[in-house]
Amino acid sequence: MKCPDHVVQWMHDYLDGDIAPNDEQALREHLQQCPSCSHHFNSLKKTVAFIQHCSHLVPSADFTVNVMARLPKEKRRIRLGRWLKNHPFIAAASLFFLLMIGSLYTMWNQEQQFSVSTRENVVIHGHTVIVPKGKTVDGDIVVRNGTIKIEGKVNGNVTVIHGEKYLASAGQVTGEVEEINEAFDWIWYNIKSAVKGLLE
Repeated sequence: MKCPDHVVQWMHDYLDGDIAPNDEQALREHLQQCPSCSHHFNSLKKTVAFIQHCSHLVPSADFTVNVMARLPKEKRRIRLGRWLKNHPFIAAASLFFLLMIGSLYTMWNQEQQFSVSTRENVVIHGHTVIVPKGKTVDGDIVVRNGTIKIEGKVNGNVTVIHGEKYLASAGQVTGEVEEINEAFDWIWYNIKSAVKGLLE
C-alpha cells in the first residue's frame, strides 16, 4: 500500500526541524504502523547524519594537485580545438596566411611563362629585356623567366624572377635591383607587393 505524499513531507520537515507539533505526532503514529515508511525514515536519518559528519572533514593541502595528477592527460587534438575556439581571429588569420603561402608556392613552381612589366623604352629579344644605352625607363621593371640587361637608366626598382640581371658599366638604376630565384624570396616579394598595393 502506497502511503500519502504528505507523510514523506513530514519526514523532511522533521529532519529540517520545521515540523509542526501536530504533524510530528501524526508522523510518529504512522511510523509505528508502517514498516516501509519507518525504513525510509531511518535511511533518511542515516544520510543526514553522514552528510553532517562529512561536512567537518578538511581535505589535505595537496588534495587538488593529487586529483589533477591522476586525471588522464588531455589529447593534443582536443587542446588545439579548444585553443582555436578561444582564439578565432588568430586561427582565421593563420589559416589565411598558410593558404596564401601555399598558393604562392604553387604559383612559383608552375609559372614558367616569360613576361615583362613594361614595353616602354626597352628592346626585347627572345627572353632578354634590354634597356638600351641613352634610354630611360620611368617606373619599376619586373621580368619573369628571363634576363634583363641594363645599359641605359631605370628610374625605379628592377626585379628579376626566375632569371638573371646584367648591369653594364654605363647602366644606372635609381631604385633597388633584386634577383628572385628562391621560393621563399618570391613569396616575400608577393607579400610586400600586396601590402604596398593596399597602402597606395
